[in-house]
Amino acid sequence: MTVRTVNTEAGRLSGDHAGGVARFLGIPFAAAPAGERRFAPPGPAERWSGTRKATGYGATAPQPALHPAHACLVPLVGPGWVTGDGEYLNLNVWTPDPGTSGLPVMVYLHGGGFVIGTGAASAFDGTSFARDGVVLVTVNYRLGAEGFLALPGAVTNIGLRDQIAALRWVRDNIAGFGGNPDNVTVFGESAGGTSVAFLLHSPLAAGLFQRAIVQSGHDEMARRLELTEALTRALAARLGTSPTADAFRAFSASDLLRAQGALLRNEPRPDLRDDNGVDPGHRRALFLPTTGDDVLPDPVGVPSTHAHGVDLLIGTTTEEANLGLGAEAFAAFDAQDAVAELAATYPDAEALLERHGLHDPAVIPALALTAAYTDLMFRSPSRRTALRHPGPAHVYEFAWPSPLYGAAHALDVPFVFDTTQACRGLIGDAAPAALTEAMHRTWLDFATHGDPGWPTFEDAGKTMRFDADSRLCEDTARDDTGAEYLPNAEYLPNTAATRRGSSH
Repeated sequence: MTVRTVNTEAGRLSGDHAGGVARFLGIPFAAAPAGERRFAPPGPAERWSGTRKATGYGATAPQPALHPAHACLVPLVGPGWVTGDGEYLNLNVWTPDPGTSGLPVMVYLHGGGFVIGTGAASAFDGTSFARDGVVLVTVNYRLGAEGFLALPGAVTNIGLRDQIAALRWVRDNIAGFGGNPDNVTVFGESAGGTSVAFLLHSPLAAGLFQRAIVQSGHDEMARRLELTEALTRALAARLGTSPTADAFRAFSASDLLRAQGALLRNEPRPDLRDDNGVDPGHRRALFLPTTGDDVLPDPVGVPSTHAHGVDLLIGTTTEEANLGLGAEAFAAFDAQDAVAELAATYPDAEALLERHGLHDPAVIPALALTAAYTDLMFRSPSRRTALRHPGPAHVYEFAWPSPLYGAAHALDVPFVFDTTQACRGLIGDAAPAALTEAMHRTWLDFATHGDPGWPTFEDAGKTMRFDADSRLCEDTARDDTGAEYLPNAEYLPNTAATRRGSSH
């Protein structure tokens, strides 16, 4: 193993180099969010003298520890809060050669429901991307109460602001690692994919990337400012304090984690349904991006005015809800229970469930509910996001059924990164090599020239179905009326825009 050095705006870094790949880990892209910097926009990273060693991952954003029962998820989200010196606004870079130039750049935003996760999780190892000629960057950002409240004396969308700060760091520094700052693809899965979808709407992120990949995310999972303020007041009540930035700074990150956990687990929970009667977090994701500020000025459901010319690749898995919302979670439900569960966050619950087999003697209510959650939380809003996008949009679906969880949420990630060996607890020991090659190569091709190898969704109405035998298919998630995309028609100002061949 040899040493490589690069210069950044904050100082010189040394990383390691082995097997044709150089790694620079734990690089601060913003100042440590401590003291008065908590609940504040990310400030510039402090400069250092000499050469800073960047051969180990940095601290992780404050978050709950992963429950031992969910140990199989560690490769995708990490083990929980890794304490350190407070510099958890850090990123990691893999590059084939920092001495070269002009390489495509890919920036990955991790998932975890906006409350857990880290760019250091083993599934996101960038070695394979770097070996194939890409500069790969993974990013940490503020989570939960630290990143997604609306506190007087603070700013909103702090977690998204951190992501934008990381993209600015990439713009200003990535050439030193061999990357091309004018050929940047930002991608992410779950909360990370939703973040990417919203960065497409942000004037503050405009021009920082040329391509976007949204895995199991969309641009509808946000709250209006008034609802984020209601969540903030509820959390303040749990803490027994006033809902201001100064008051919250008096509590440690651990105090906030305990309070947000209690808010999620215990009744009464704040009512976070919007004017349509929909809670986009479905009582499972409390902390979401907020519309109506300088980061996301537009309401949900309108085309972005800041993403013209940005290529989009977006998709879901066929059985998203199998992980975390699988049928075993609702095994004892009858039809009435299933309707009541969904009705708590969605107004047309029974009609949606009937479309997924409720009241069919051959379909147990638990399966109807799981299928409905897959459609409502992922597939339908993902397709609407594709149709609203003002630039080229290509759609995929991950359909390979693992022996443990089926084609569940997040199962596509290790195939994209070529890290299936690190995720055997989720996908088993029989991951098809051809599927890894197909997905990894598609992401590489898209990042390189913006074409994944199949027509745009609006032009052809087709999706690439990734399986042991991947192929282009008619999109089976909708019918000719577009009804499958419109469980809540209010999210689109013109429902005709969902029909094949229509314009935005």
